[in-house]
Amino acid sequence: MLLPASAAWWFLPFVAPICIWVAWNDMAFMKIPNKAVMALVFVYLIVGPIALSVEVWLWNWLHLVVVLAVGFVMNMAGGLGAGDAKFAAAAAPFVMPQDGGAVLFLFAAITLAAFVTHRGAKHLSPVRKLVPHWASWTNKKFPLGLALGGTLLFYLALSAAGF
Repeated sequence: MLLPASAAWWFLPFVAPICIWVAWNDMAFMKIPNKAVMALVFVYLIVGPIALSVEVWLWNWLHLVVVLAVGFVMNMAGGLGAGDAKFAAAAAPFVMPQDGGAVLFLFAAITLAAFVTHRGAKHLSPVRKLVPHWASWTNKKFPLGLALGGTLLFYLALSAAGF
């Protein structure tokens, strides 16, 4: 990973709660709140110039635009929800361009793990009793916010650890 560890450490305390919020909310309600997306953008807006050079910080805003455009097309094609597209776009500036391939691989692995874990957990009575109201238990669609939030969180954690 090429995100400097120091930058990842700056972002982690602010981004981690948002990622957890997004994962939880998507499993509970099958929605990613716009407030969570805006909070993530706000973190990049405020913390980004402290964590990154101003030049890198400015260029990485382009990632938001590109991922939002791709996400919009994928949403129109029925490939993912609008909240998923918006969250992915808000997360994109945190990813260094050189890390794109690694993050896509990480996303694939986390999506597979999240899918298996979520689908398995819904059949475990003790888990279902803890959160019986979750909409994702009965919805045919998978709460992708679980994987998207997990990917950004793991990317920052791995970067902070120097990987």
